[in-house]
Amino acid sequence: MKHTFSHQVGGRTWHFRNLADLMAKATPARSGDRLAGVMAESAEERVVAQMRLAELPLKAFLSEALIPYEADEVTRLIMDDHDATAFWPVAHLTVGDFRNWLLSDHATPEVLAALRPGLTPEMVAAVSKLMRNQDLILVARKCRVQTAFRNTIGLPGHLSTRLQPNHPTDDMAGIAASILDGLLYGSGDAVIGINPATDNVAQATKLMRLTDDVISKYNIPTQSCVLTHVTNTLEAIELGAPVDLVFQSIAGTEATNSSFGFSLATLQEAQDAALSLNRGTVGRNVMYFETGQGSSLSADAHHGLDQQTCEARAYAVARRFNPLLVNTVVGFIGPEYLFDGKEIIRAGLEDHFCGKLLGVPMGCDICYTN
Repeated sequence: MKHTFSHQVGGRTWHFRNLADLMAKATPARSGDRLAGVMAESAEERVVAQMRLAELPLKAFLSEALIPYEADEVTRLIMDDHDATAFWPVAHLTVGDFRNWLLSDHATPEVLAALRPGLTPEMVAAVSKLMRNQDLILVARKCRVQTAFRNTIGLPGHLSTRLQPNHPTDDMAGIAASILDGLLYGSGDAVIGINPATDNVAQATKLMRLTDDVISKYNIPTQSCVLTHVTNTLEAIELGAPVDLVFQSIAGTEATNSSFGFSLATLQEAQDAALSLNRGTVGRNVMYFETGQGSSLSADAHHGLDQQTCEARAYAVARRFNPLLVNTVVGFIGPEYLFDGKEIIRAGLEDHFCGKLLGVPMGCDICYTN
């Protein structure tokens, strides 16, 4: 059931059409929401929306889906996977109360870890809209998410990095030189991940064998990935390629993921195939995802939601498949979605906070594309 929302300030009553409209109007300003026509028309309207959102019970998100259950498999995943028992300790809170609780000493790393299955992306996106940058940093720091394949990622006091030895023509000698260069700088413990210039199964397999040879010969405690389409990786596995991690760009709506050429069933098939290879030595996290605010708007598949809420929904997809790492590629699509450094910093901190709070091993790949 869709509800309308109103809030009275100084004798004036503000109206919001539905929960999606309230969420969008409460979002800190960014160019993508302006492009989509969902952004608050003034700073005053934004603050009023944030005040009204702060009064909303968290459990309201369990009774009103932002995208209808029957129309979107990501919504079905979110609703079907929700753990009511894990949610119970915060079930009585409003969004504003939840913000205050997260910032309190009651929200310890252990308590936050137990809470994860009870939180939906929409709850987490909502509370992020009420938080200052400092708040996002403070709470994210309390969230511990550890994953493992040939090494462990997410230990306190550690920062893991991706080594990205791309080459404009996929020249093997050039890629090998870039791998050596990166390793000498201490980069690559998260993954040695190559974006192929030519995206096909034969080329991906060739690159997989190159990185596997390097890792095996020198016994490097890391993992490799060729960032090709998930269906190409599935075919490469069938052909006997040495696949460590399966890559896919993901988003927070079924329609966006369909435009990317996959479904949740495709990801499940790929995860099962990668796990069957048993290539991990210290863990079995075999998936690698990338996301980015604005991808659903770019695909005209955002259903009227603001881009940050769509982005948080992508983390439900990621969480379902226990990835080794997830990168939010902040600013990649272009300035029509995140205009400048201020918007990119805010988006990166939001994504890091939302991902970590939901239990996703979150990294940031900060770009600025014109």
